[in-house]
Amino acid sequence: MENQSPFLRMQQVERLLKGMLRAIDVDVLDQGEKKALAGMQRLAVEARLDIRDYQLSETREEQLGKAADAKKSLNKLRASLLAAANAFSPADIAQLDAQIEQIRSGLI
Repeated sequence: MENQSPFLRMQQVERLLKGMLRAIDVDVLDQGEKKALAGMQRLAVEARLDIRDYQLSETREEQLGKAADAKKSLNKLRASLLAAANAFSPADIAQLDAQIEQIRSGLI
């Protein structure tokens, strides 16, 4: 996984997250967790698209701007993940958080 682009890594995170979201019974969650889960998949898609734009940047200035956008999206996704932490196992949270941080650190 070390040699993969941030975009491919984000696709893996998105697939993992989708699988985890399918396994959750939302009826047992509180309102805050439900709200966090509702936007989580959208945030993952937004982060993936921002990372794609970052990688397709043609100039250094454009790349720096897109990297900042991608980092903001990843931070939002991470915050949403942590807000709904009770819906996931601690191992899943740790794995996703580590992967998100690895993607984030790979951006300029």
